Amino acid sequence: MNQAVTPKKRVELLFAAFLLIVGIVVFLNASTLEVSYSQADPVGPKAVPYLVAGLLVVSSLALAVTVMRGNLAQGEEGEDVDLSHPSDWKTLVPLVAIVIVNILLIDWAGWVISGTILFFGCVVALGGRRYVLTLVISLLLALGSFYGFYLGLGIALPAGLLEGVL
Repeated sequence: MNQAVTPKKRVELLFAAFLLIVGIVVFLNASTLEVSYSQADPVGPKAVPYLVAGLLVVSSLALAVTVMRGNLAQGEEGEDVDLSHPSDWKTLVPLVAIVIVNILLIDWAGWVISGTILFFGCVVALGGRRYVLTLVISLLLALGSFYGFYLGLGIALPAGLLEGVL
């Protein structure tokens, strides 16, 4: 068992620690969930967060043990990625900006509007040039996901400006 902590091991152990912290945060958040309906349901809304928290904690511990035993991840060879080229900032920056705009708009404008902007902006940032078709498909995706969450899962996404319409 190789106990020396090399820089590569340190990075992987930091990732294991990050997974552990995320698992603990998910567990703590799940423990504060208020269940207002059907207390008799054995698998309530707390089951999945507890399961995810448990998987994160177990994965972090397994990763830490594996790293300390000397089994480190292999670097990506870049089978279909040319690692000699720099990042495509002309694509990455607009994608990040669109996600930030979505986060800022979702409560005020609602999911249908912010989701349409999100889907449309991502397609355009990735090179789509059929703007009208992209806008129509983006609107249909936002509406479909809005009603899919509401009717299929019982989760109400924010309606925002379209409160009385949707």
